[in-house]
Amino acid sequence: MDTSFICDLPSGPLDSHRRNVSFDWKKLKLVFEKPQLLKLKLKIWNTLEEDPLFQRFDEEPTTQEQKRIAALQLQQFRKYKFMPISTNKAFVKDRARCLMSINEALAVVCPAVSVKQAIGVYLFQNTLTTLGTERHQHIIEELWNQQALSALALTEVAHGSDAKNMRTTATYDQETEEFVINTPDFQAAKCWVGNLGKTCTMVLLFAQLYTGGQCFGLHAFVVPVRDPKTLLPYPGLIIGDIGEKIGLNGIDNGFVMFQNYRIPRQNLLNRVADVTKDGDYESSFTEPGKLLGAALENLSAGRVGIMQESSNNLINAVTIAVRYAALRTQFGSDNGPEVPIIEYQLHQWRLFPYVSAAAVLKIFTTSLTDDYLNAVEMSNTDTAIDNLREMISEIHAIISATKPLVTWTCLHAIQECREACGGHGYLKAARFGDLRSTVDPCVSYEGDNNVLLQQTSNWLLRQWSSVINHNTTHSPLKTCSFLTNCNEILSKRFAGSSVRHVKTVACKF
Repeated sequence: MDTSFICDLPSGPLDSHRRNVSFDWKKLKLVFEKPQLLKLKLKIWNTLEEDPLFQRFDEEPTTQEQKRIAALQLQQFRKYKFMPISTNKAFVKDRARCLMSINEALAVVCPAVSVKQAIGVYLFQNTLTTLGTERHQHIIEELWNQQALSALALTEVAHGSDAKNMRTTATYDQETEEFVINTPDFQAAKCWVGNLGKTCTMVLLFAQLYTGGQCFGLHAFVVPVRDPKTLLPYPGLIIGDIGEKIGLNGIDNGFVMFQNYRIPRQNLLNRVADVTKDGDYESSFTEPGKLLGAALENLSAGRVGIMQESSNNLINAVTIAVRYAALRTQFGSDNGPEVPIIEYQLHQWRLFPYVSAAAVLKIFTTSLTDDYLNAVEMSNTDTAIDNLREMISEIHAIISATKPLVTWTCLHAIQECREACGGHGYLKAARFGDLRSTVDPCVSYEGDNNVLLQQTSNWLLRQWSSVINHNTTHSPLKTCSFLTNCNEILSKRFAGSSVRHVKTVACKF
């Protein structure tokens, strides 16, 4: 295993601890990262380290200045074109994995900029690829040529999780072959839209599609909102910035209201549903609910990205806390040296479970990402979407359960690590405050954690019903195949004959 490209750590106070380890830390690093992706990350970090635009500030800039700097940093980062040419022409899975690694590297340096890029380029491109057709290819090219920056407009002032009842409308006008978009009132305004406040030039809008006087449910549309040269909003739009937030103020979250705003018929993402020139609605789904599910399941890409980001932030937090604990000394025997606090069992009890969680969740998110990308790659073939429905539904259920697990674990870990570093952990230089404000919104955006858990519960109940009625599950990934053995599992009872027996059985689990 070649580790020569990984630089040695600089000499310092932790040297004595590092000499006592029983493994090669460089080889361990390659357990978590593929060599080619780690090399790419190192290249990105070395490049940004030399770029004055990405240097840290002695004092925190104002909110407006943070947004201006983030916009400049994103523009500069896109100019570097870190994507290798060979990967740019690779299969969907390899290409997506590379893009995710690029954004992970950026998140370490500029979390807000990484979110802007994920929303403005990667998530938008992913949705165009999976829900759009050839007629939308030129928009993807505009993204990669830095001619456009996008946003995702789903949430409204009065509706977030209840996507089915969003009230923004897109009504087809047969005479002009256009959709006319309207916002009934302020409660139906699209809000919390990242990049919309100042910088994006188009949005991926989810609106209720009307044609022939009938509503066909929520559909996705590509909607230009600003002149790419001046960044001024087009007539018929009311756009604003929502203001200062708890954190991530480099992201210009905004709101928008539409007033008889027109877009071409071709701007409807039409892979699973379309409207003809004559206003006839055509869909590969017979039930609107299934079409809505197909559209919203594309948001899983954002949730996977959130899990990766949170997992990496968890690693950062425990690294800071463990290093501090190895150097911080308190108490000791009479006239003897003070003991590093990491040697105390209480401190180990506080930190070591999160060290384990950091390793496990890193491996898990990598594995889950592979499963997700496999499904995406399959969906981009000529195979009918219905053939993939069970796998996609299962992945959606897994992601809906694990996003809460990962983000909540990370949030709790950061707080514990902050407290484990005492007063010094409260300094801004310790980074716990920045890490916490970065992870905090992850429990809410791209799906509220509590609501997502209910979606997984509903999927599990459907599997249980299938087992009861047909003794089978619709689980291609075998996530809940154990349910088919429910009678055997439920018939087992544990009876410990002694304390030793109980401890022995407990150790097995």
